[in-house]
Amino acid sequence: MNTRNLLNSRAPTRRRPAHNAAVFLFGALLCAAAVAVTYWAFVRTTTGQLADESAWREAEVAMPASPLPVLEFLDNLPLLSVFIAGAVVLAVTVRRRRLAPAVIALSTFASANISSQLLKRLFFDRPDRGVITLDFNSLPSGHTTLAASAAAVVFLLASPRWRPAVAAAGGSYAVLAGAATFVNLWHRPADVVASFLVVGTWTLIGGLVMMRTTPDWNYWPPGGRSRGGSPVFTALCAVPGLLALVLAVGAYLYATSGTTVLGSSESMLLYFWSGLSLIVGVGYVLSALACWLFSMQAGDPAR
Repeated sequence: MNTRNLLNSRAPTRRRPAHNAAVFLFGALLCAAAVAVTYWAFVRTTTGQLADESAWREAEVAMPASPLPVLEFLDNLPLLSVFIAGAVVLAVTVRRRRLAPAVIALSTFASANISSQLLKRLFFDRPDRGVITLDFNSLPSGHTTLAASAAAVVFLLASPRWRPAVAAAGGSYAVLAGAATFVNLWHRPADVVASFLVVGTWTLIGGLVMMRTTPDWNYWPPGGRSRGGSPVFTALCAVPGLLALVLAVGAYLYATSGTTVLGSSESMLLYFWSGLSLIVGVGYVLSALACWLFSMQAGDPAR
């Protein structure tokens, strides 16, 4: 080996953002497939319709007849989401003096909301399975899609150093908005879950395009990966998300088991707690996965 080859072999190399595009595409396909599974399980089957409807009816019992002030505030979350996303897009565009990131983020926002409405109105229907319920399809939830996609805009426009914190905060915001649509009797739990998955699909696609077309600010700063707090924020989302999913499954199994050791299903509102836990669990698990994936796929300045 000559001197030039030796120097080249020792020179640090850069790993570009989204160096493994297949991970983004595979994740997007999984989210899209999960939307279809959610629709089939909770809308096309009698068991799913009964669980979803039972959770919705028990929400009427769990929530007071007159909305609390906090619930009235939650009603305005979707509209507030649009203003937050717009303000972040404008601020980032002015600061970076680049239009492309804003266009990609807004395209992701628009794609999620348009596809959600198309799925609900044109492609998904609600067959009669003998369950007394509204006879029109409401999956996915448009209100939840609006709030979650606004959080996704902020997430996509954040730099790698701040994305983990934004994932946790934005995930909490989306979960709060989704839970509000359920407890305020706008949507069933499955409607909210499907919305999270629709937004997750487009966030992964938008993130891949963002990292590949505007890579300059999608690199970790020197030493930034260790200071980004990705493992901490991933755990902050993953732990409550997984616990909520376990609670959702446990409450549903107990509600359908017929046992009365701890009380009747009706008095404990098990379907309600199962549906609410499902919303929290799916929302936070998706946030944890986004935090982990985007942190791992951000570019390294030198390796």
